[in-house]
Amino acid sequence: MLHKTTRKFILVVITVNLVFCSIHGQCGIIMFDVTSRLTYKNVPTWHRDLCRVCENIPIVLCGNKVDVKNRQVKAKQVTFHRKKSLQYYEVSAKSNYNFEKPFLYLAKKLAGDANLHFVESPALLPPDVTIDLVAQQQHEAELVAAAAQPLPDDDDDLIE
Repeated sequence: MLHKTTRKFILVVITVNLVFCSIHGQCGIIMFDVTSRLTYKNVPTWHRDLCRVCENIPIVLCGNKVDVKNRQVKAKQVTFHRKKSLQYYEVSAKSNYNFEKPFLYLAKKLAGDANLHFVESPALLPPDVTIDLVAQQQHEAELVAAAAQPLPDDDDDLIE
C-alpha cells in the first residue's frame, strides 16, 4: 500500500533470460546475477533497449544472488549505474535481502514523494537461505569505496 489513494504503475523488468518490455512502462528494473560475469556484460545492452522503448523512466539496477559465496562480479566492477546515474541495490531473492528496496525507490520516484513508505509488509515465505550479513556488509563497504574511484573511460572494461 502506498498511500490512502491507490496508485497503479507499470513496471518493466529486465533480467537474465527474460526480457519483458511494455511501451507504456513507467519504470524499470534491470537485474543481473553477481555469480555470472556474462549477465553483467549484458547490462548496457539491456539498458539501451529499455531506454529505446521507454524513454525517461526511472530505472534501478540490481545485482541478485548476493547470498552466494562464489561471487564473480565484484563491487569495484559494478560501475554502470554510476555512468548512467541509476540507483543500484544488491539483493537476494532467496534470502529476501533488500528485496523491497528497488520497488520502494521506484514508487517514491513515480509518486514524487521522497517520504513515501510501504505501510504493510508483504507476507513472505521464509527465506530459502540465510545471508551472511558480515560478508554482505563487507561487499557494501567495497561498493562505497568503489564509488569514490574514478569511472573507467568506456563500457568495454565492465568486467575484466
